[in-house]
Amino acid sequence: MKVLVIGGTVFQGRAIVAEALRRGHEVTTFNRGRSAPDVEGVEAVRGDRQATADLERLVNGREWDFVVDVCGFVPRVVAESARLLSGRAATYAFVSSISAVSGYPASVVDESSPLYECSPDAGPDDGPDGGDYGVLKAGCERAVEKYFDGNRLIVVPGLILGPHENVGRLPTWLRRVHRGGRFVAPGDPGRPLQLIDARDIAIFTLDQAERGVDDRFLLTGPPGGTTFGDLLADCAAVTGSTAEPVWMDDQFLLDHGVQPWLELPLWAPEQPDWTFVWQISTAKAQAAGLRCRPITETVRDTWAWLRDLGVPDKLIRYRDTVPEPGIDPGKESRILAAWDARAREGGR
Repeated sequence: MKVLVIGGTVFQGRAIVAEALRRGHEVTTFNRGRSAPDVEGVEAVRGDRQATADLERLVNGREWDFVVDVCGFVPRVVAESARLLSGRAATYAFVSSISAVSGYPASVVDESSPLYECSPDAGPDDGPDGGDYGVLKAGCERAVEKYFDGNRLIVVPGLILGPHENVGRLPTWLRRVHRGGRFVAPGDPGRPLQLIDARDIAIFTLDQAERGVDDRFLLTGPPGGTTFGDLLADCAAVTGSTAEPVWMDDQFLLDHGVQPWLELPLWAPEQPDWTFVWQISTAKAQAAGLRCRPITETVRDTWAWLRDLGVPDKLIRYRDTVPEPGIDPGKESRILAAWDARAREGGR
């Protein structure tokens, strides 16, 4: 089949391109060529999706069986792509985000849960929160549904990990464990996590797109597919590290100014606003064929990728406005010292 991928050079887009090529499809990518080289074997078309003239040049004389849009963040930009690709492809697959679901993570969500309110024509600063990522993703979903005349396949991932990750969550833990020594580990090591490999999202998305499915799916791993303790143990195993995790309770970390999710990636304190962060319903996707590899395999392959890169301190980021995840070493040392002092005083 003929496939167009908008983006396609990093992380989720790269996984989709690699899987499409593995299946023998003819793949065209459309991107600016700035983030990373294209996967060998694609027809690379350079252009900026925010420029109508570049989109018109892309579609001129071309047609595809389906398009996969992995880098849509602004509704009116996605709307223009959907409008110009109508009649040029049978299916438009859009990669959204669980952040577009308004009740998440304070409640259990599924495909029937409402999205944030956002116009399909909204600009980057529109929406009730002035350009909030999840709000705008909700508008992007509506843009595809409004402006693309054909099958609309919306995939809504939860927390994505895997090789080429350009967010930095798993790479942050791998690098920290590899560095060795005692390190801050958040909460309960038995706390279940719900994670998915980008390659499994790619397989599911292409399976549905090849069938011409017109539907919406929440995609993530099974609840409790791993635990925080098992994840960090996997990091130690693949890196060969003897680093020692020092598990600290949520309140202690919050009292010492540690930012959930950012400074300690994947850490969601046991508070009302985070209650169901790892309890997304995936029954619909599983019934449609979603299968998820063990997270141990994801950790192994992500470390192999980082090792091939020389375990860099910095990675290609998908949004420069988002701070680099990870805790400052000096701050971590101070927190470890405070924890040890509390232990000496009998505070545990």
